[in-house]
Amino acid sequence: MKLRRACLGLVAGSMLMASPAASAGPALVFEPYNGTIFYAEDPDTLWYPASLTKLMTAYVAFQAIRDGEVTSETKVICSKKATLQAPTKLWLKEGESINLDTALKVLIVKSANDVAVMVAETVAGSEEAFIARMNEAAKRLGMTNSTFANPHGLPHDGQISTARDLARLARAIIIEFPEYADMFTVRSVQVKDKVLRSHNGMLVTLPGADGMKTGFICDSGFNIVVSATREGRKLVAIVLGEPSVASRRVRATDLLENGFKRYFWKSLFGTSLDGLAIQASMGSGPAKLREAICGAPRPAGTKRRRRRAIRKSEIELPRLDINKPVIIAHAN
Repeated sequence: MKLRRACLGLVAGSMLMASPAASAGPALVFEPYNGTIFYAEDPDTLWYPASLTKLMTAYVAFQAIRDGEVTSETKVICSKKATLQAPTKLWLKEGESINLDTALKVLIVKSANDVAVMVAETVAGSEEAFIARMNEAAKRLGMTNSTFANPHGLPHDGQISTARDLARLARAIIIEFPEYADMFTVRSVQVKDKVLRSHNGMLVTLPGADGMKTGFICDSGFNIVVSATREGRKLVAIVLGEPSVASRRVRATDLLENGFKRYFWKSLFGTSLDGLAIQASMGSGPAKLREAICGAPRPAGTKRRRRRAIRKSEIELPRLDINKPVIIAHAN
């Protein structure tokens, strides 16, 4: 009988850890409140986080609000440096401003790189001082394989993380700042005459989805941290390095669906973020997927068309009701 139970346990454990997609990039599924891991694949492989970086930007801003350094109504002014950032952007002019609450919504919904710089400068006085705060927060959270070099995630060789570290960050946001949970569910934001739609199509396609952030650069592929809640049970999936928005959505959906189906097994077979054995990195540095994702160098005109196509695919959502936009306005 004991042998039979042991065999059943091994079978159940192998079912729990079965990968829904072979030869894929790093992935992790976990329960955020107790940190139990449901699935892990290459969790310690170094990766470029791209716009998942903005989760740390938001986290540091949330800390500053909590500590009374700024408020949700603090004016966030667009600097010359902010206007020089590459898209995606809000495209404010130098000297224009919005309040911090609006800026954080735009940061999460639109993933605006200019707004990331604006938030950094407002919270810490300079982008450099804010980056120091990001790295201090990473160290405190145990993100031992992460380094931040900017607040937006645009390409930088020094901007690295792992699926495990991003899980620690997502967990900290969920546990420490539940008052901002609704900010991650917003599907659209209106700023003056602009309606900005979320990059996170899973808010529409996945039942129970309630956050958090997407990210893309050519070197990293398509990344996502996505949370979902069903019947009071919450799971978070992290998927890195997918070749398209569609494959990212499929893999994250499969991971979460499998997680919810096997939720009760966590008490028997789960381990924690800290308890999961360290897995050797696949290389000395982050994978660089640029050629596979964006193609080899091409003539200038062709290259521009390819980039436009990628940006369009990243923001495309099913044509469903996206609820009433959050109405906000510029303060000039």
